Amino acid sequence: MPDGGPATRLEGGLSARPDEVPCVQPEGGAPVRRYPQGQVRQQLVAAGLELARAGGPEAVVLREATRQVGVAPNAAYRHFADRDALLRAVCVAAMRELALRMEARVAQVPGGPRSKRAALARLNAIGAAYLDFAVTEPGLFRAAFAMPGHLRYADREDAAGDSGRGPLQLLCDALDALVRVKVLPAERRPDLEFPVWSGVHGLAVLVTQGPLRELPKAKQEELFARTLAFLRRAL
Repeated sequence: MPDGGPATRLEGGLSARPDEVPCVQPEGGAPVRRYPQGQVRQQLVAAGLELARAGGPEAVVLREATRQVGVAPNAAYRHFADRDALLRAVCVAAMRELALRMEARVAQVPGGPRSKRAALARLNAIGAAYLDFAVTEPGLFRAAFAMPGHLRYADREDAAGDSGRGPLQLLCDALDALVRVKVLPAERRPDLEFPVWSGVHGLAVLVTQGPLRELPKAKQEELFARTLAFLRRAL
């Protein structure tokens, strides 16, 4: 017997060590999968994220995530009391994907921290990544904002990208950089992230869920560029 304690006899003749979570026997007699306890929550969130990617927040159902992962229902309920609890975790995971998109786009901008041109380009990259995420991942985009109070989730460490900063924090960083290079007057900086965010988010919703969703892709991209340029000038 490997280390990890004596096996526990489970319903159906299965057995598991105390550090493992048993999985439901798949149909067709396939081998039973087991997850270390620390990975069950991670696997359920990953399944929920893919459900949201395919069908938006409405598709995130705890029973379906449990089925896809293959764990017994009682194992899932140890981590999520209900569907809303899973959706909150998916919201956080979707925001992390958005943060990673933003970081990747900002990393492509050349220029040092004292460059005014680079600082403006990084702000533009933040907005462009946001719009690109909304268009290419509409299910995740809707899931990211599906739960009330998501600003609290945006501050969580697991909603951050590789830099340790979440989407709103990355926007704030870009605006703060504009103050440092004297593009943006310091007295105009407080809370400026909210009107900037509102402009970009509003366009994203109009294009993905509203009356602008029927526009040709080229026209949508033109609107993206004009909106971002307008916001830069409004600073």
